[in-house]
Amino acid sequence: MKEKRKMKKILVINFGGLGDEILFLPTINTLKKLYPKSKITLALEPRGKAISDLTDLIDEVKVFDIKGDNKFFQLFKLFMFMRFNSFDMVISSGSNKLIPVLLFLSGIKKRYGYASGKLSECLYTRAIKLERNQYAANMYHDLLDDLTLIDKVALPKIDVDTTNVEKFNNSVLIHPGVSKISVQKGIVKTIGSEKWAELIQKLLSMGKVVYLAGGPDDDEIINQISNQIPNDTQNFVNMFGKTRNIVDLANLISSCDSIICSDSAPMHIAIALNKKTIAIFGPTDENKLMPKDNWKFIPITAKNISCRPCLWNKRQTTCQNLDCLNIDIDDIVSKL
Repeated sequence: MKEKRKMKKILVINFGGLGDEILFLPTINTLKKLYPKSKITLALEPRGKAISDLTDLIDEVKVFDIKGDNKFFQLFKLFMFMRFNSFDMVISSGSNKLIPVLLFLSGIKKRYGYASGKLSECLYTRAIKLERNQYAANMYHDLLDDLTLIDKVALPKIDVDTTNVEKFNNSVLIHPGVSKISVQKGIVKTIGSEKWAELIQKLLSMGKVVYLAGGPDDDEIINQISNQIPNDTQNFVNMFGKTRNIVDLANLISSCDSIICSDSAPMHIAIALNKKTIAIFGPTDENKLMPKDNWKFIPITAKNISCRPCLWNKRQTTCQNLDCLNIDIDDIVSKL
């Protein structure tokens, strides 16, 4: 109890996209249970800052664009922020070998992070073994192994009030997009517009009401899909541009019976809302990004592709063949 009273200010560092921040929520949730009177500050990248609209667990968000053009200046800003804000504890999800040095020099007394060599074992209060071959929310939660015996929380949860959200009967939400930064890096994680349009036509022929949605980064694929659907098609609703923010998207996901999407932030939002989620996985690993053994969460992968998953573990960009995205549309439909 004495230790709990002392932990007044906790800094957690998790650089990544919005999906990464959602997957990190169970870790923050456990921290709140351990130190209910503490103030939790989350340091993140600009692309993940919308997490503050999806949860009440975080008291403060600080943005550092460490992957931008001025990354060294941003790292210096992070160091100065840590150095002069009197944090009692810092927990970092980064695995770079320089992170233990940065955290040690910050002067923060309690420092937890993944083991990345002898230096991390010397400079961290506890260096945690990084176990990548598990659901990412559990991987992040391992950072608290030295602090708690609380069981891992398999599912992230977001704090969006959906009690008064209108329910759309017999409905399917299609969200085909992935982040623009993925595309810029040469990472292809979704099927083409022709297949999305084919899927929508089949769902409509089954009598489903189909909603199509996407974020600002998805305008190109949304236009390509909608141009393949006749304007007078009944039961097809193009919602692009009508979800003004991440909370609007969460409400739309909650309104529909199910969602079919790519491996993307909307997938993690749907899982956090406990919504039936059918997600397409090409080069990425569904076992790390989607909870297992839950009938509501269904990964779709190409058949008999031995080289997948390859992204991140074997390569940093997708290959030219993209056989892993040769998805059978009937396989997707059958899961409904």
